[in-house]
Amino acid sequence: MTADLKSTERFSDRVADYVRYRPDYPVAMLEWLQQTHGVNPHWRVADIGAGTGISSKLFLDGGYRVTAVEPNEPMRKAAEQWLGDNERFQTVDGHATATGLDDASVDLVIAAQAFHWFDQAAARREFQRILKPSGLAAIAWNSRRLVGTPFLEGYEALLKEYGTDYTSVAERYGDEPQLRAWFGGGYLGMGRFDHGQQLDFDALRGRLMSSSYAPRIGDPRHEPMMHALRELFDRCAADDRISFDYDTVIYTGTLP
Repeated sequence: MTADLKSTERFSDRVADYVRYRPDYPVAMLEWLQQTHGVNPHWRVADIGAGTGISSKLFLDGGYRVTAVEPNEPMRKAAEQWLGDNERFQTVDGHATATGLDDASVDLVIAAQAFHWFDQAAARREFQRILKPSGLAAIAWNSRRLVGTPFLEGYEALLKEYGTDYTSVAERYGDEPQLRAWFGGGYLGMGRFDHGQQLDFDALRGRLMSSSYAPRIGDPRHEPMMHALRELFDRCAADDRISFDYDTVIYTGTLP
């Protein structure tokens, strides 16, 4: 993990917004894993940096057994409250570099919306350790579209103007050359899927405040940011909703 951005702590006071307003992952992504890579519900899944369990739920809904590894206690507790009644779900207080899982114990490691916070070399070693010899690793993001509509472009400009460390965080997302290098000779490819949310203003506000770089109440940037968000919504909304659009991208490979 990267200490200077306090990656295991920075979402602690945003859990409620994260649970309510962050996007899920498209079923098409799981179907692609199944059709392209032979992933099936007999596989044991380790969801690393699982947060509040959004990515875990995709696999639980597909009939998989999922172990959610999450170091942030408020987020882990939220996942347990949401998904804990499912007997195929368990959580572990662990890090990407020290999951606490047994050697060669999982068939699929997935990191969804979390990989950019990891010490990636150390995480690769840990994933190698816990994966079975035939196991698969998958790295996924819901990547917000930055251009294409007046709302998307206005939202990006708002984050650049008011975000606390938005540029530092945004630049950490991986692209195909970086992930190809990380997987090395085991790289198998990528999938890309359209995804999105239809948000009223309250949901848009919650979606913004779920982001770790959005200034909180009391920060002098907070009220001007909220005013700008209201203006952007009023300018761009249709039927009292805006379309918050993503490309869901997943990279897959083995870790020889």
